Amino acid sequence: MPNNTNTISSLTSGRFNPTYYDRQLLESAKTKLVHAEFGQKRSVPRNNGNKVNFRRWNLFDPNAALSGLTEGETPTGQMLSQTDIEATVKQYGAYVEVTDLLDLTAYDSVINDSAELLGEQIGTVLEWVTRDAMCATTNVQYAGGAIDRKSLDPTKKLTVEEIRKAVRTLKKNKARPFAEDGRAPHFVCICSPEATYDLQNDENWKNVSAYSNAEAIYSGEIGRLYGVVFVESTEAKVYEQSVHNAVKADTSSSASFVLKNAPTAAEKAYLSAGGGKIRIGSTEYTLASSGSFDPDTNTVTLSAAASLSANAAVYSEDAGAVDASTKKALPVHATLVFGRDAYGVIDVDGKGAVQLIIKPHGSGGTADPLDQRATVGAKACAYAAVILNDLWLVKIEHTVS
Repeated sequence: MPNNTNTISSLTSGRFNPTYYDRQLLESAKTKLVHAEFGQKRSVPRNNGNKVNFRRWNLFDPNAALSGLTEGETPTGQMLSQTDIEATVKQYGAYVEVTDLLDLTAYDSVINDSAELLGEQIGTVLEWVTRDAMCATTNVQYAGGAIDRKSLDPTKKLTVEEIRKAVRTLKKNKARPFAEDGRAPHFVCICSPEATYDLQNDENWKNVSAYSNAEAIYSGEIGRLYGVVFVESTEAKVYEQSVHNAVKADTSSSASFVLKNAPTAAEKAYLSAGGGKIRIGSTEYTLASSGSFDPDTNTVTLSAAASLSANAAVYSEDAGAVDASTKKALPVHATLVFGRDAYGVIDVDGKGAVQLIIKPHGSGGTADPLDQRATVGAKACAYAAVILNDLWLVKIEHTVS
């Protein structure tokens, strides 16, 4: 259990068991930790900065011993070496306010429910951080022989053949399989429910219900195929099209234009980044390196002047194949197949990794003169995820049924 911090006044400390709510918080967080479950674990050292080092041994070169030994001669010894990979930890947290009126009517259940909801929220945040770190791998396999993400059309689904290709890649790269709890050596695959739907019709698929009763299984495990254990996650990465909008009015030799529709949060983020690519109609343009989007007027600025027609489609090509008529892109799912020690994470069970923080009524001082507000908070004090060996993790990008 983590070393949780609770700030509770003597007036309320007897009304609930802090340890129970700490456990409630951590267990709720754990229900979301699918991607984080399989990483190499490191604890956070106290008073040692905001960096965490993960280490891996470097393999010896077989060529160094290929020539054989000379009788009576001792060969030159080899030096052990390690590769250090440094990760910077960050804090994540959230809280809710509990009013004094709510305290009088249902305070105990509110604490319980708040701990559960906050645990699920923080767990999801840590899951996304880990997932995104893993998806940053350069070892990408596009389904159906596609050359890039925007070439993934509706036929480029996840198939048994794609899994076999990923396994072949991992084996060639000498990825280490998992073999804990007496299980046969295996790789792990994290995928979305939509992805596994496309696999489960294969006659070789072995559902988890068909396992031996004595065999240990992972949380969320659904089956296995060709030496790969499949673990399903609703938080698996899906690449959605960031921008799908239109030009509001005609422009003539102008670098700026106004969007027709109120932009979504994803559109604002993409258009504000600057320097990215965007298509208007059938032509590709580059966003201005700075000041590429004004959220007050919904104005987009390009790197060069252009003449545009009203209602021309404005869209990005950062997802799957774009429909020729609607300019809407297909969502692309990322399925991860990997071996042991492919990536590292901070151990959320470690000391002080996750905290429940309660500020009772009366603790706010002059900021709360009538003792009306209490807060229940959850904080991941320090967390990070990082790829340790890029060759031991394959990201399959594909569409789904």
